[in-house]
Amino acid sequence: MYKVIVFVKQVPDTKNVTGDAMKPDGTVNRAALPAIFNPEDLNAVELALQIKDNYQDVKVVVATMGPPNAAKVLRDAMCMGADEAVLLTDRAFAGSDTLATSYALHCVAKKIGDFDLVLCGRQAIDGDTAQVGPQIAEKLEIPQISYVQEVKELTKEKIVAKRAIEGGYEILESPLPALLTVVDANTPRPQTAK
Repeated sequence: MYKVIVFVKQVPDTKNVTGDAMKPDGTVNRAALPAIFNPEDLNAVELALQIKDNYQDVKVVVATMGPPNAAKVLRDAMCMGADEAVLLTDRAFAGSDTLATSYALHCVAKKIGDFDLVLCGRQAIDGDTAQVGPQIAEKLEIPQISYVQEVKELTKEKIVAKRAIEGGYEILESPLPALLTVVDANTPRPQTAK
């Protein structure tokens, strides 16, 4: 069996930021914006589900850190085809930077345990740092491939992935377990009633 953990995030919809959505200190007033599924995290879920479609005996576990209402993105991922969901929530996590977030999420991965792959969107639209995925890999002491577009091959020992680079792509191979950050190179499937 392959176990794939996908870290996802609920983010404020930053497409329609107005003056009402900004605080006097210049930060985003999250309560003034609707919450959405971070777009590249949806691509990571889709990639995990493609792996599930293409390889036998794959379990997809989605996890998020956020307030209780962040469970909505977990339900959405389950409706797409994920098998299990984990919500890490506590007031103490409010305002976490990338270091604190990656530490908490690496603890989640260790608690889930026995994983072959960890997938994350390349970056979240509310911070645009692209640091959390690589920091999780560092804390888990596993290799990473960033900017992944497609999984070309998966065995119990290794993964071969196509990643975007400026002006093209490259094919990389990594031993398992590994972490992949995923770009918007696929079309996430719709949710289903099942």
